Amino acid sequence: MADETEEEVDQEAMMAEWEAMADEDGDDDDDVFDNADEGPGGTRVLDQSEIDSLLGVDSNVDEGGDQSGIQAILNSALVSYERLPMLDIVFDRLVRMMSTSLRNFTSDNVEVSLDNITSARFGDYLNSIPLPAMLTVFKAEEWDNYGLMTVDSAMIYSIVDVLLGGRRGTAAMRIEGRPYTTIERNLIQRLAHVVLADLSSAFDPLSPVTFRFDRLETNPRFATIARHENAAIVITLRVDMEDRGGRIELLIPYATLEPVRELLLQMFMGEKFGRDSIWEGHLTAELWQTDVAIQAVLEQVNLSLGDVMNWEVGSTLDLSVSPESLVELRCGDVSMFKGNMGRKSGNIAIKIANKIVRDDGG
Repeated sequence: MADETEEEVDQEAMMAEWEAMADEDGDDDDDVFDNADEGPGGTRVLDQSEIDSLLGVDSNVDEGGDQSGIQAILNSALVSYERLPMLDIVFDRLVRMMSTSLRNFTSDNVEVSLDNITSARFGDYLNSIPLPAMLTVFKAEEWDNYGLMTVDSAMIYSIVDVLLGGRRGTAAMRIEGRPYTTIERNLIQRLAHVVLADLSSAFDPLSPVTFRFDRLETNPRFATIARHENAAIVITLRVDMEDRGGRIELLIPYATLEPVRELLLQMFMGEKFGRDSIWEGHLTAELWQTDVAIQAVLEQVNLSLGDVMNWEVGSTLDLSVSPESLVELRCGDVSMFKGNMGRKSGNIAIKIANKIVRDDGG
């Protein structure tokens, strides 16, 4: 018992000594945490604004502002659409074509504008779709992949109101708590065909492609066309029909655009990445006018140097050729043709019989 009491006393003395040393070291840091809240055990507690800044969900930052914290780290792997500058030209062309097509489709004054082009993860985009909405899944036939078009509820009821003769100046009626009717689905399907036809025409100058309507969904879970972590391009189009309108969003995964990625990297239409067609034409014309020396070789015999040194005046070299043997025509060290030797206009001539095909290693 006495030994246990002595050990407890020694431990209490040691703890008291450590606390005294900690107090001395912490005197210099007291002024740093004077204004900070302290939790249990003297640890500093972050307030809500600091937590939001750390997570990158600061409400004071605009949507178009720079992201920070964990959110910036998570989004750093996304590919920016600005690395594909040709997309701006394609979708500017789409806006002009849609303005005309939708005017013919609705017989109303329609204005289409491009709100923005952004990059997002496919899963994040599905979670951000405001319901109710209609999602059109379409397929790029030549690229063998899919895309997604979302029509929001305001656009749906505006199209239904316009096509079924709704009066101007009256806000589109929106009925909550019921699924879309067959008439509404058919009208939006017709709208999707119009938009997809214009999207195909917008890509035609760059690369001919056909966007085919695949299916119409109202539940985002059934419109999954890519992995949730895959990057995609989201194009937001604003459609105004005087006092009515809504938004149409196009989502195209980067995997869908991969077959034409090289074309989308161009800064302007027709760019050839350093190739100069004028110089190519000039070089071709000069090559056609170039003089080339051709040698006619009757036969080739391999002899040792000793035999050659023994040659004298009058020595005879036997060639295993006949008058009917083919003569080989060479340009430098390259064998090009074989032909028959003859005479024309007092000159020795070669009539080409066949062309020598070189292998890849020749």
